[in-house]
Amino acid sequence: MSEKAKTMVLASFIGDALALGPHWEYDTEALRRRYEPLSGYVAPAPDGYHGGKKAGELTHYGDQTRILLRSLAERGGFDLGDYAAKWLARMRGYDGYIDGATRMTLKIFDFGEGPGESGSNSNDLAGAARIAPLVGALSHDLPALVAAARAQTKMTHNHAQVIEAAEFFARTARMVLDGKYPREALVLAAEAGYASAPIERWLAAGLESAGEDTVTAIGRFGQSCHINEAFPAVIHLIARHGRDLAACLRQNVMAGGDSAARGLLAGMVVGAALGRGAIPEDWLRGLADRQSIEADVDAVCR
Repeated sequence: MSEKAKTMVLASFIGDALALGPHWEYDTEALRRRYEPLSGYVAPAPDGYHGGKKAGELTHYGDQTRILLRSLAERGGFDLGDYAAKWLARMRGYDGYIDGATRMTLKIFDFGEGPGESGSNSNDLAGAARIAPLVGALSHDLPALVAAARAQTKMTHNHAQVIEAAEFFARTARMVLDGKYPREALVLAAEAGYASAPIERWLAAGLESAGEDTVTAIGRFGQSCHINEAFPAVIHLIARHGRDLAACLRQNVMAGGDSAARGLLAGMVVGAALGRGAIPEDWLRGLADRQSIEADVDAVCR
């Protein structure tokens, strides 16, 4: 299981890094003209959201996931206080893009709240998308995994549907690591029951779209960060491309919008299913800070 777990975490980071250059471009025809065929990492435009970053680096979502991975590696498990301290140290002086959820969370921390009550009211899926390192660390303990996935999400996104989405995808990835096919794992994860998010409706919509072209399907669901659009789009990516990680992550980028959050989650689930051989070697070589990431992944998945 450990090798599959390592691939799962690496594939999640790669899904984010591939989206860096084209992130938040909504014009799919412009994406096609500029990037197709997408063969690897692309540097962002200097005047874009992620200007100043280089090809192969992570978006602000990926950087926050990286903070969580480092905390897990250093603490030998999930410690919300340690993650919060590391998150604050990085994000207070962050030299990349700072989104609305991060700005609001920083303000709430500055008001004196702790990490259990610091989250913004953002309904962006990104808060739930950072969980691959947690699945790698806690796949042996489902209650602890669920609690940690929910807690890390709530720290920045105190929105019931986003918190429940984190639980759903954590359950899904854990079952895939245990040998379930991704589609089966998605259906089983929905049976856990969720009070606020219409998980079964979003799941059904995503699964029904599996025969549809990805750009068309995600354009119909909506390309934005908001969970009601992004959740079924992730389901589509997993259901349509569950046997081809490279196609999954390429098509995710070409569908436009918030491809980074979708890439973190789709990469996690499909990577867990297919293993290391599914990742193109040049994607591994081009991932910035790869050696440090792999060292922390080894520590976490051990």
